[in-house]
Order: sequence, then structure tokens, then C-alpha cells
Amino acid sequence: MTLQPRCEDVETAEGVALTVTGVAQVKIMTEKELLAVACEQFLGKNVQDIKNVVLQTLEGHLRSILGTLTVEQIYQDRDQFAKLVREVAAPDVGRMGIEILSFTIKDVYDKVDYLSSLGKTQTAVVQRDADIGVAEAERDAGIREAECKKEMLDVKFMADTKIADSKRAFELQKSAFSEEVNIKTAEAQLAYELQGAREQQKIRQEEIEIEVVQRKKQIAVEAQEILRTDKELIATVRCPAEAEAHRIQQIAEGEKVKQVLLAQAEAEKIRKIGEAEAAVIEAMGKAEAERMKLKAEAYQKYGDAAKMALVLEALPQIAAKIAAPLTKVDEIVVLSGDNSKVTSEVNRLLAELPASVHALTGMDLSKIPLIKKATGAQA
Repeated sequence: MTLQPRCEDVETAEGVALTVTGVAQVKIMTEKELLAVACEQFLGKNVQDIKNVVLQTLEGHLRSILGTLTVEQIYQDRDQFAKLVREVAAPDVGRMGIEILSFTIKDVYDKVDYLSSLGKTQTAVVQRDADIGVAEAERDAGIREAECKKEMLDVKFMADTKIADSKRAFELQKSAFSEEVNIKTAEAQLAYELQGAREQQKIRQEEIEIEVVQRKKQIAVEAQEILRTDKELIATVRCPAEAEAHRIQQIAEGEKVKQVLLAQAEAEKIRKIGEAEAAVIEAMGKAEAERMKLKAEAYQKYGDAAKMALVLEALPQIAAKIAAPLTKVDEIVVLSGDNSKVTSEVNRLLAELPASVHALTGMDLSKIPLIKKATGAQA
């Protein structure tokens, strides 16, 4: 049988009126003695009558127990409250052959909103405790977060410091390597430049040696030219016997000069290669001076005849230079009423020629028989 005991406005130990409803499951005991007791109590009654008897018994014990408990005990620990009711009511209903299978509290409420206020208070307390817990948790979390951040920053600082130290060590090592590479590169470049300078020095030395050889050959050629000039002068000016003697003497002098110049050139090469050009120039000057000396001696020996020969040789060149502008003239017209005017002008020019040559060279062409005859005829 299912029973629903209900106690309305029952005052608790604190005087608060509560309404409590419950649900109970009961049955007739089947043991012979207890079954006989149940038959004695309920023989002739229907099921509803049995429910009412048992229900009233349960409600009575429920009321009595409510008067001994506080609202908080009833509301907060319903299982303990139901267990207490079951333990107190079980002996009484047992003596009627009835067994309580289960008893639970279904609902507890009041008409003055005590439980609601208690719930609000409890809710406020719980909310307060929750807020405090949240605040403390947030505080602890903030502290822990700050500690974690501090630890993280410490670790990050240490890591950054190690990274910076590694970078600094790397840069220092890199700078050292770069400095070493630059030193080696500079040494290699300097060695290369020194080797190049040595090669250039060798090349220059070989060039100087070549120049010395060329100078020697040039000296030899100039010596031969001196000999040729002397031979030509002897052949055209001196008599054959004197020319031969003079030639032998000049050859000996030229050979002597040649040997001296060669010896000087060789000595200059050993002593100082850089002075070879000066020695060559000096040798050339001596050769030229010797040649001029020979010419001067020839001119002095033969006197005016030699000078006259040179002047006569130079006259065609002088005449060519003077007449050069006339080569650009296509035609010359002489305006004169006298047919013999051209002839007289030509004769006049021939008569003035010795005086012009004498003014230019100091030589008197009028002493030459042919020119003297021509100018005398004109006169």
C-alpha cells in the first residue's frame, strides 16, 4: 500500500509552522504470529480503512518529530528526518502487523516564506562565499600568474642573456675571423704586389739591357756614319794621299773612340744601369764633336774654297725655297713698252745675286771667274 502522509502548519522546535508531505510504502507482514496480529486488528475492514489507520499513525509520529527539530535540520537533511520518522513509527505499526518498507520526505514548505528567506540567506552566504572564493581564487591566480610571468620573464631574460652572449661571442669570433682573413688577404695582396714589382723590375732591367745593346749598336752605326762622312769629306776635299793618311788616322781615332765608348758603356752597365742613357748621350756628343772638329779642320785647311763649295751646294736649295711661292703662279705678265725690258731685268737680278749671297753667307761670289765674267759683262 502507498500512503501519502501530510502535516500542515506544524510548529518546529523554533516555532516556525511548516507543512510536510511524504510518501510511505507499507504491507501486511506474512509471518504467522504477525499475520495473526494484523488479522486481529483489521479483520472486517477494507483496504482504505487499513490505509487510514496506518496513515494517521505515521502522521502522528511525523508531527511529534517535527516539534523536536529545527527548520534547518528538516530542510537541509531530509534523509535523516525520514529515517528518524521510520525508526520511531516502525514499532507502533509493527504491533499492528504492518511493515514500513520505505518512507521519504516529498516536500517541505511554509506560508511565511521562512524557507525562501533561509534559502536567500543561504544563497547570499553561498554567493558571498563563492565571491570570496572567486576573489581569493582570482587573487591566488593573479599571484600565481604574476609568479609565473616573473618566472617566465626570468627564464626569458636568462635565455635572452644567453642568446645575447652567444651573439656577442659569435660577432667577436666573426670579427676575429674577418680580421684574420683581412690580414691574410692583405699579406697575399702585398706578396702579389711585391712579386709584381719584382717582375716589373726584372722586365725593366731586361729593357735597360736591351736599350744598352741598342745604344751600343747605335754607337757602332754612328761610328760607321762618322767614318763614312770622313771618307766622303776626304774623297771630295783632300788629295788622295792626304785623304788616305787622314782616313787611316780617322779610322784609328774612330776605333779608339768606339772602344772607349764600349768600355764606358759596359762599365756604366755594371756600376749603374740607370746611367747608361747618359753615357750613350755623352758618347754621341763626343762623336758629334769629333765629327764637327774634323769638318772644322777640313774647312780651316781648305779655307774659302771649302766654304765656297758648301755655299754653291746650298744655293739650289735656297733658290728652291725662294722660288717656292712662284710655283703657285700660273702666268707672269711684265708691263713695259720696251721689248728688251725683260732681258734687262734678268741681267739686273744676276748682277745683284753676289751681293745678296754675300749679305746672307759672307761669301763673295764675284771672285768666282764664271760669275765674275757674267756680272762683268752685265756691267
